[in-house]
Amino acid sequence: MENRTDKNSYTILFAIGMVLVVGALLAFAASSLKPNIDENKRLEKQQNILYAMGVNENDDSSANFVSTTDAPELFKKYITKQLVIEGDKVTEDPEAYLIDVKKEQAKAKAGLERKLPLFVGEKDGKTFYIVPIYGKGLWDAIWAYVSIDENMVVQGAYFDHKGETPGLGANIKQRFFMDDFIGEHLLNESGVFKGIDVAKGNADPKNENKTDNEVDAIAGATITGNGVTAMIKADLKLYKPYIDNLKTN
Repeated sequence: MENRTDKNSYTILFAIGMVLVVGALLAFAASSLKPNIDENKRLEKQQNILYAMGVNENDDSSANFVSTTDAPELFKKYITKQLVIEGDKVTEDPEAYLIDVKKEQAKAKAGLERKLPLFVGEKDGKTFYIVPIYGKGLWDAIWAYVSIDENMVVQGAYFDHKGETPGLGANIKQRFFMDDFIGEHLLNESGVFKGIDVAKGNADPKNENKTDNEVDAIAGATITGNGVTAMIKADLKLYKPYIDNLKTN
């Protein structure tokens, strides 16, 4: 007598059953873990924003966030406003930091008006305007939080990536690269937005000239550097009308 388990139909039914069981387990796990995942994302964004305005635990060479335990309280302490810019309209939104910049870029490409989140921080009597930006590196997404003052001079930056090459493009999140942006001007002498070029063969490798709109590139990471240049020029430029308006009011 033929064993039922030897039939192809049994194998197919068994495979379908396993797929359903595993799928149900994965769905249950994702649903159960979602609150924790969402909370971790919120804390990470708060840490990124604080880092860019100089609220961090950096040592002489390493980039270190404030702890996840301290981040919510420090965020409330230093971030005085969360704004959303939509065209000529500016509104306050206590959860502006949760806006998905990638999705807003997609809306703009589709011809729709995008939301531009902006975070206003106060520290040691100084005002910081922190902007989230998003772009494309060599292999995948890159992003950053850039802190500027009312003259569009960079006060701090935190860069990160999804899958750049270790030791090359991945070095955009190293202190030696991020700190180069501090003090860099986004405008030229005439007040025109120029952004910052991550320049290969930069004539200022020690980055002493802060008005040349350039920082030194990372060796072997040309495409990642070009991605950083592109997202700075594309995204930060969008905030110039708001910054200009600060000086007229």
